Amino acid sequence: MDSYNIFMMMLIVYIAGLVAISWYFNSRQKSITDFWLAGRMIGPSALGFAAAASWLTAGGILAVVGYFMLQGMGSIWGFVAPNILALLVIAVLVGKIKSLPAITQPELLEQRYGSAIRLPIALIITVVMTLFSVADITGLSLVLQVFYGLDPLYAAAIIAISVSLYVTLGGLSAVIWTDVIQFAFLAIFAIGIAFVAVGTVADGGLNTTAVSPSELFGNMPADWWNPFSIGLPLVLILSFAIIPGWITEQDPWQKVWAARDEKSASLGMVIGALMIALVFAACAVAAIALNSIYPEIAKMGYPAGMAMAETSLLDFVKARFASAPIVIAFSAIGLAAASMSCTDTFSTSGASCVSRDIFQRYIKPDATMKEMLAVNRISVVAIILAATAGSFVIPNIIDAIQIATFIASSSYFFPLMGGLYWKRATKEGAFAGLVVGFVIQVALVALDLIKTVPLAPNYLETVHPILTGHGVIVGMTMSAIVFFGVSLTTKPSSRINLAPFFEEEAEKLALYEAKEVGEADQSYSAFLKNVNEKVTGERAHLQLNLRASENLNWHEIIEQLKISYPAWVTPTGLDSVYRLTHADMLACVAITRGTGERDIWLKAEPTLEAVGRQKKELFMAYQELKMVFVQKGVKVNFY
Repeated sequence: MDSYNIFMMMLIVYIAGLVAISWYFNSRQKSITDFWLAGRMIGPSALGFAAAASWLTAGGILAVVGYFMLQGMGSIWGFVAPNILALLVIAVLVGKIKSLPAITQPELLEQRYGSAIRLPIALIITVVMTLFSVADITGLSLVLQVFYGLDPLYAAAIIAISVSLYVTLGGLSAVIWTDVIQFAFLAIFAIGIAFVAVGTVADGGLNTTAVSPSELFGNMPADWWNPFSIGLPLVLILSFAIIPGWITEQDPWQKVWAARDEKSASLGMVIGALMIALVFAACAVAAIALNSIYPEIAKMGYPAGMAMAETSLLDFVKARFASAPIVIAFSAIGLAAASMSCTDTFSTSGASCVSRDIFQRYIKPDATMKEMLAVNRISVVAIILAATAGSFVIPNIIDAIQIATFIASSSYFFPLMGGLYWKRATKEGAFAGLVVGFVIQVALVALDLIKTVPLAPNYLETVHPILTGHGVIVGMTMSAIVFFGVSLTTKPSSRINLAPFFEEEAEKLALYEAKEVGEADQSYSAFLKNVNEKVTGERAHLQLNLRASENLNWHEIIEQLKISYPAWVTPTGLDSVYRLTHADMLACVAITRGTGERDIWLKAEPTLEAVGRQKKELFMAYQELKMVFVQKGVKVNFY
């Protein structure tokens, strides 16, 4: 049996395993939090491996090996170091991120600034996630082309079919746990190939001169080992250009929200950074050996030799294991796993913006979970198809990743981080900073792509070093100036917008309940039997599922609820309804649509010491909602 047939058999078994995992999690989903945030039950190890897998693309691995070959350790600032540093910074920010009552970043920004900003942010994040997926499609295309001579469309078909199957079944739980498996495949491949490459040189294989490992590493020039060989100014430019975009990327924030507690989230990000460092260290070792195996590539220099350097690892595997097709097939599976682990994350993040932040928020506010999952499934496939088209326009793997990052850094870094930590940030300032940064950055990227000659440095870099990275420093600077300037000259945000982000503001706004529920109340005792309770970390998750006697007019129900009981607010539209009774908004009772047209879900996530009080508040919320149903002539039951 040839290598391609072995690969296809292994791929089918592999995808079947991923689908089985997703089916398992699908049967356990009973709330919107379960699907989008994995029930907030993920521990540090799974979170760390998933975080690492999400940022280690097949294309990224090939490109990093190429950069190491041509530029040595000085190349780490273009991709490697920002990966590691961004996760470590997120680990520090976990305390603030974890306490925010949101499922997506566009929803979060609407809570902070108002409705005007949610749609553009959702669209930009979808574009950014699509561009990240371009690198995955391109990387897998190279693998299938070098190993089997297949058309790039095969790579898109494999990713589209497999990812859409297991992601749309199991949601974020499926993404995280399949990422753990996929990272294991990738790590084994990267470390194994590093040992094999060094061993090949030591044995004098593939027409090389036999060189011992100590000689191999000792013969590398000192400049190759210097991480600052590109110069401190360029190190700072790349750091400020890339790290902000990755800190504010939606997918690691969703993983933080999915963690069972702050400690798990923080430790998970640190573990992820260490896992990434391990794989990149293996890439550096492989690159040193490949420079000895393919010395002609190193002589070409950067950027002329980059196209050959990116495929050198694949060429080596194909040549070294020409008589062992199963090894080539396993290598292809390992790199396919890397592509899937990133694409599932990026497509999930982008699709969540389409289904929740665009479809449910603006098109159908009363959309059920069933309808949203259908939109989510279509969006995953659409993002992958768009990424496939983009892979023919942006053939450079790292460039695709960096373009996406630069757009994120220039557009929503300041509105997002400023909104979290600066009370004076306003919706006008956020919107202006977002639009100005996005437009300028897209224009600079387009100019650079048009004016750059093939195999030459980027055009803007030749104009001035500060324009390195498609002029992202200019885009970020203009976004910051506009964001802060407009915010200071416009009316401060309302208290209801500040409440989720600043506890002192929430305390001023909260309506403390004067009612008391008796423990001996029979209706309360019967109610408690229908509350689903589970504890994850420092919080409990209370869930109450209700089914009405007929299809619901969601708009009328929620508007009547807000009129009858002022504690109910809709800070981000009718898709998210909170009973704002105290400062901890995660603990406040919230209402969302259920799976079907007659289903409503009530939930609350109180700290462990407040569980007793929140059960009573959940009961009061149920009673208030029930009274509204009575007014509408609708009966409601537990299910």
